[in-house]
Amino acid sequence: MLQYYAKLWWVVALRGILAVLFGICAFFAPIATLAALVLMFGAFAAADGVSALLMAISGNRRAASDRGILALQGLLGLGVGLLTWFSPVVTAFSLLLYIAAWTLATGVLQFVAAIRLRKDIPNEWWLILAGMVSIVFAVLLLWHPLAGALAVLWMIGAWAVVCGILLIGASLRLRRARTMTVESLLS
Repeated sequence: MLQYYAKLWWVVALRGILAVLFGICAFFAPIATLAALVLMFGAFAAADGVSALLMAISGNRRAASDRGILALQGLLGLGVGLLTWFSPVVTAFSLLLYIAAWTLATGVLQFVAAIRLRKDIPNEWWLILAGMVSIVFAVLLLWHPLAGALAVLWMIGAWAVVCGILLIGASLRLRRARTMTVESLLS
């Protein structure tokens, strides 16, 4: 396995470089980065929809219900892809609402769990604080959606930069291991 990875060390380096570049773009050109992510999602949804439609109308002798499900899945994917292309703001806002709903629900559930656990564990206030932070984050996302989208994008950008740097470091180690493997084979 080491030989395989060492042979392709440059692919790992390329992934790292692209991740760092994406992260930098997320910080310095957040609107363009968000637009690119949304449009890429739209392209994926449309391509997935078209492939499901092609499977549904292919010459295979599937049951009619199987074809119907595939056709419905294909139309749904194609519809979401087209909606994303013609109205990317709706897709970005929908994603933001999904994140806000999830963090709100998580915060409420953490708060409830802390109340229930208060007799069983000491310092349940940590869980209460975690729940409150999630609730406040959700409210802020809903109160100022553009700022919330920017914050989420910056978190993704920070992750991409850190992960990219680590991949570049790993690629350099793999390159060194490849050199050592080639030298050991030649001797």
